[in-house]
Amino acid sequence: MTHGGSLSRARALFPQAPEPWIDLSTGISPYSYPHSAIPANAFARLPEPDAVRRLKEIAAEAYGAPSAAHVVAAPGSQILLPIIAGLCQGAQSAAILSPTYAEHARAARLAGLAVLETGDPAELAAADLVIVVNPNNPTGRVIPRYDLLELAGRMRTKGGMLVVDEAFNDVSAADSIADAAGDGGLVVLRSFGKFYGMAGLRLGFAITHPALAAQVETRLGPWAVSGPALHIAREALSDTAWQAATRQRLAEDAVRLDHLLAAAGIPVYGGTSLFRFIRDARAQSLFRHFGERGIITRRFDGRPGDLRFGLPGPGDWARVEEAAWAFGSKAVGGLTANSAAEG
Repeated sequence: MTHGGSLSRARALFPQAPEPWIDLSTGISPYSYPHSAIPANAFARLPEPDAVRRLKEIAAEAYGAPSAAHVVAAPGSQILLPIIAGLCQGAQSAAILSPTYAEHARAARLAGLAVLETGDPAELAAADLVIVVNPNNPTGRVIPRYDLLELAGRMRTKGGMLVVDEAFNDVSAADSIADAAGDGGLVVLRSFGKFYGMAGLRLGFAITHPALAAQVETRLGPWAVSGPALHIAREALSDTAWQAATRQRLAEDAVRLDHLLAAAGIPVYGGTSLFRFIRDARAQSLFRHFGERGIITRRFDGRPGDLRFGLPGPGDWARVEEAAWAFGSKAVGGLTANSAAEG
C-alpha cells in the first residue's frame, strides 16, 4: 500500500528531477510547532506515568473529551487502527465511508472482518464496525455532527462500534464528537503530527469510554509515548494562541494555493486547509508534470482522476507557481494548436 511522504519513491519515479524535492504528497503542516528545548532526561529516562497522565489531561481539554480517563495516548493514531478493530468483540463486518484513508480498510481486514467500502452513508449502519473520516481525507467531505451522533447511537444500541477519525479536525469547521465518547460505542481518533507539523514525532490519541480506553492501553503496553513527545505535546496542546494564528495562516495558504491552481486551469474539488483535492481527467498528467520538476503530489491507486496537493512551505511557493504556470500554458497551447488544426 502506497502513501504520501516517500521521497525515495519520488526519486525513483523521476530520477532526472531537480533537487531539493518539494513534498506536497502529505497533509502535514509546513509550520512545525516551535517547542522549547527538550530536557536531556526526556531522552535518558523512561517516561514517567505522571507525565503521561498530565498529557492526557491536557489532551482531554484540548479535544473536548469528557475526562483524561477517556483518552489514550499512542505513538501515532495509525497504530490504534488494528487494535481498536480487534477490540470490536463479536464483529463480523466493517463498513467504511469511502473513498478515504486506505489504512482503515487494511486494519479491519487484519482483524478478520469482511469490509464494505461505500460512498453511501445509508449503508453503514448494517455493519458491526463503522468507520468515518471526518473531515475526510482526501476529499474534505464533512458529515454533520447530528448524523454522526445518530449513527453512534444506532451502533451502541446493537453492540457495535463507530470510529470517527478526526485527524484533520484541527483545521476544519466540522464539529468534533469527542465530547460524546463517554456514552459508549464510539471511538474518536485525533492526530497530533499533522496540524503541529511534527509527523515524525509519532503521536496520536483515541477518545472513548474509559473501559475501552483501558483495554487499548493494555494492548499498547508501558511507555507507549516517548519522553520528547510528552514534552512537546504538553506545550503545543496548551498553546491556544499559536493554534489560532496557525489556523489562520493555513487558511490563507490554502486560498493562495486554490488561486494558483485556478489560474493554471486546475479546479479544486475539495479538501481542508492542510491539503487541496483535485478530481480531473488530467490528474496523471498533472502528477507527472509536477514530478518532473521535483514537486511530488499524492495520487491514488485505482482512482486515476484524483490528486491531492499539500501546502508548500514558505520557501517553496515560487517553484510551485512556476510549475503550475507551465502546466496552464502547455494546456492552453495544446488547445490553441488543436483549434488551428481543426480550422
